Formats: sequence, structure tokens, C-alpha cells
Amino acid sequence: MPQSMNLTQKILAAHLVEGSLEPGSEIAIKPDQVLTQDATGTMVYLQFETTGLNRIKVDLGVSYIDHNLLQVGYENADDHRYLASVAAKFGVHLSRAGNGICHQIHLERFVRPGGFLLGSDSHTPTAGGAGMLGIGAGGLDVAVALAGAPYFLRMPRVVRVELRGRLRPWVAAKDVILELLRRLTVKGGVGCIFEYTGPGVATLSVYERATICNMGAELGATSSLFPSDERTREFFQSVGREEDWQPLEADVGADYDEEIVINLDELEPLIAQPHSPDNVVKVNEIAGMPVQQVVIGSCTNSSLEDMAIAAEILKGKVIPPHVSLVIAPGTRRILRMMIANGILDTLIESGARILEVGCGPCNGIGQSPASGSVSVRTVNRNYRGRSGTEDALVYIASPAVAAATALRGRITDPRELGDMPELKISKIYPVDDNLIVTPPPEGEKVEIVRGPNIKPVPQTDPLPDKLELTVMLKAGDNVSTDDIIPGGARLLSLRSNIPAMAEYTFSRLDSGFVGRVKEHNRPWMVVGGENFGQGSSREHAVLAPLYLGLKVVVAKSFARIYRQNLINYGVLPLILAEPEDYACISLGAVFTLERLRNKLLEEKSLVLEDKSKGLKIPVVHDLSQREVELILSGGLLRYVGSNN
Repeated sequence: MPQSMNLTQKILAAHLVEGSLEPGSEIAIKPDQVLTQDATGTMVYLQFETTGLNRIKVDLGVSYIDHNLLQVGYENADDHRYLASVAAKFGVHLSRAGNGICHQIHLERFVRPGGFLLGSDSHTPTAGGAGMLGIGAGGLDVAVALAGAPYFLRMPRVVRVELRGRLRPWVAAKDVILELLRRLTVKGGVGCIFEYTGPGVATLSVYERATICNMGAELGATSSLFPSDERTREFFQSVGREEDWQPLEADVGADYDEEIVINLDELEPLIAQPHSPDNVVKVNEIAGMPVQQVVIGSCTNSSLEDMAIAAEILKGKVIPPHVSLVIAPGTRRILRMMIANGILDTLIESGARILEVGCGPCNGIGQSPASGSVSVRTVNRNYRGRSGTEDALVYIASPAVAAATALRGRITDPRELGDMPELKISKIYPVDDNLIVTPPPEGEKVEIVRGPNIKPVPQTDPLPDKLELTVMLKAGDNVSTDDIIPGGARLLSLRSNIPAMAEYTFSRLDSGFVGRVKEHNRPWMVVGGENFGQGSSREHAVLAPLYLGLKVVVAKSFARIYRQNLINYGVLPLILAEPEDYACISLGAVFTLERLRNKLLEEKSLVLEDKSKGLKIPVVHDLSQREVELILSGGLLRYVGSNN
């Protein structure tokens, strides 16, 4: 270990089980806490059941019901009953429907500086706003962690982001992370943890820091992290948990793999244009564009501070008749605080529509915009179709930009409104854990309740020595897990029914894909570009194609969580040795991989051979020895079973 350590190294060292903190080397770290949410959690607990354990083996597990709150059929309600029963049986705390968004609640109620949180949601790094290392992972990794196993990953590069100065009026924390996305793009943080330092850190509240950490996921980053300082102590005091606070920062002279400087006082209000969070411009460059919908909320910007600035902008005014303004508070507690501070009444008077606390519109679960319309949202992702409307134009901005836009009915730089108002809101948040259910003592009899929509976890087979694979899809750069398996209320209700969900595989990229694959009825492969599988942690983006016969994915590069999900289910991720060979691969081509098992064990290089055309495509794998064994075994569950 280095004598002077950065904050990331300190936390990782305290949780290290195997390996060394050398960038790129595989390490195993043991989480203190684990969180799940209902869109991914049902699969996590179905997988945990296969371990045969009677109780989780981590200090704290919390199951949140915050995504699938629309109950237009029995599926969501049935799955919520399942989640409640497994939480009680296995010793997991349950945050009931109506309590709020997992990341916001966890930040306020459970995060501890210096700890390590693993979550089955890509925005788990939100915890970094209060000095806790949060990492998002696929559901199977989380299930195994609940069973007491460490989490494996490659030691990330640690990027120091030095914040200087102070944000000017009307410029928000959202603009800090949008500036990083503008500079680095959605793949610029792959393999990195962003650690924020510098005098500007002290000017940001924990909620502002959490916004930045949350959207670090859009950089492709493994996590993001702020120190635990006096502002952090104030936060813990405000939520009634000062005893959980401890100071924590990097050592003087600590080394970093890369350094970035952001002068906060030079930033202006920014906005991400369709259809990517890194398509960022200054708001004043596109000001005046008519807007039909504005959404303020999501795990990124749904704090009391966010709601308060919107209310101040809209106080005493009414939004234009062509605008639908949607407000989604982050937690039940925040909603109650909005009532106590007069914020809710102000927003209702302005013409806003108030939603149940939860994820909602961010993932297309209600409030989908009109066809071809413009929606400005404070969410973290704006991939095509994610809102639930395929041809909607979704922009991402701060609550101030969103509220100013709702007021004017067109994209508006809030600086046009004059002086920024001073926010006068309560500093103390009343404790409200009424909808958090503590599990009964171990040994108490609990029956697991299963509805008809819950199907068994698909089984995987060991990797054969020879594969003959047809290219059934050729995709471009930055394909997201939403492109592979769409979200939204209709599809996420099938999250525990892989056979039904598989019917929508790659439907956004190719409407006839599933029919062709079923007719093909043989093993197949996918070819992709850079950053394949970015976005959500949902392992369904692997499970559904796997159910239909997927064996190999070849790409120029992979997003971290998607790559690990492939490995966890025995699907082989291969990287084009020569990126220009992408152009040589055609849809429908048949490639052979021979002596596969020995080659994976002995070499990093393989060859995809199309014998009918005499074409050979060199590919490489970057699997660790452990990951090779996972692939050969047929995935993580089989591997764990064979080693116990």
C-alpha cells in the first residue's frame, strides 16, 4: 500500500479481500451494505434462494420498491408481495412502495462515510456524495454478495477532479457533471473512479454532491466519491444521524492516475440534448425552443433543495397551457417537507402535476411525453425511447433550468429571470421510517409468496469446445441496455419472467429480431461498436438474449456492468483486435471458434473464422483467470456451486 493514499484507496484497502490496488489488477472487496430495487431485485432474490442460505451475510441489506409503482395488472403487485416475503425471510429491510427512491432514501437513512455499498442499480454511486463508496453491479453479483462472497472488479484508475471557486447564481451541481460529460463523453470514465477534491468541494451540499456522483454513471465510471467533511457532518445532523458521521479525506500528497480541474465560477447553465447525456451545450445556445413537457424529479434531482428552487421560480405564476409540468419528489419525507415549507402548495398553484414518490418518468414508468414532443427533464439519461415515447426529444437540465423552461414554455436560461432567490427551507429533516419494514428475527417462519408471473432463473450450460455462431445483429457505438431490453411500465412488469421479457429483445434496434432468432433456432452472436451495453445495470439485457440462444458478443469495447453480466451468465465477451475489422463482419455471417476451452485458458487471442468466405477476424479477451473459469463453468451460479 502507498504511504499516502487517496480516499478511494483508503476505502478499498479497508474492504480488500484479495488482490492489490494496482490499476487494472483484479481485486475482491467485501461490501458493508447491499441495496436492491424492484426492477432488478426480484431476480436478485430468486438467485439468492438458489444458495440455500436462510439469512443474508452482510451487515445491512435493503430492498426498495421504487420503480414499478404503476399497477395496471397483477404482475407488479404480485412481485411486491414476493419482495416483502423474501425480505422478511432472509433478513433484509424493506422500503415499501410509496416511501421513495432507493438512492435518495439510502443517502438519508443508511449511508456511512468510509463504507462500501454494492447495489443492483447503476446509480448506486449516489452514496459517494456522503463519503461512502457505492458501486452498481448486476443482480447476480449482488445475490452472491448477499450470500457473503466478495465483489470482484478490476482496480479502477482514480481520477482527481479538483473543484475551484464557487458556483455562480443560477448555476447548479447538475452543470458540474454535465460539464464533465461534455469534456469526456459517456465512455470517458470507463474503468475509473472520480474523486472530488479542492476548495470548491466545501461550497457544495451533500445533495449537490450526490447529484454529481449519481450522474458519474453516465460517464461510464465505476463510482464517484466526495470527502466526508464539515458539510457532510451538517447533513448527517439534519437527518438525525450525526453519530454515523466521521471525517474522511485523502492524505496530503496522495497520488492520482489523472487530474482534471473545474473552475466552478466559470460554469454556465448547461443542457444535454437528445439522445445522449454527453450531447451537452450551453442553455443559451438553444434558448427559445418550444417545450411541451417538463419533469422535475428522479434519483438525480429530487431533493428538497431541488424542489425549493423550482417553487421559487414558479411562485405566484401559472405555467402556459401547452406545458405539462410533472413533479416527482424523491422520498415521502421530502414530500412532507414540501408541505411543511409551502413548496407543494406553490407548485400545485402553478399548475404542476404531483406524482407518487418514486422513479416514474425517468425510466418511462408513466408520464411518457406526446409523440414528437420536447421534454426537458432533471433525470440522468435521455436515450432514445427511454421516456416511453420513441420519437420524443428529451433534454437533461438542472431544476432551475427546468422550472424556468416550464414558466416560459420554451427552453430558458434561468439567468433571464433576474436575481436568484434565496432558499428559505428547513435545515432539520424529521425522521420518518414508517414505511421501512425491519425483518423479523432469524428463525421465525416466513412463507415466500410467488405470483404466476415469477418464473425460475434460466439455467446456463458450460462453454463447449467449439461454437458455430451466426451474426444475428450488428449494432453501432454506445448501445445501451435500454436498446437491448427496453424499460418502461409494460416491460419492467415482466422482470421476473424472462421467457416473456425475451420477446422484446433488441426490439428498439430491429423489430423483427426475435422472430428471426426463433426461426434460426441455433446459437448466435452479436457484433457491436464502442461502449456496448452502457446504461442500466439490468442483467435482463443478458438474460433475455441468453434465453434465445446468445453465446458470444463481439465489440470494440464494453461497458463495465454489462461485460460482467455477460461473464456471470457464461456468455463470452470478445474484443475486436483490429477495430477496423468491424466493417468486414456482415449480418448473417457464420463464424466458428474452435478449441475454445483450451485457448481461453492458455491465450488471450482467438480467431473468428468464416470458412465459407475464407475470412479470419482476430479477437482478444481480457478475462482474468477467475473470469475464464466462470465462462467455462457456464456462469457464476454454476461456478459457485461447483466450488462449494
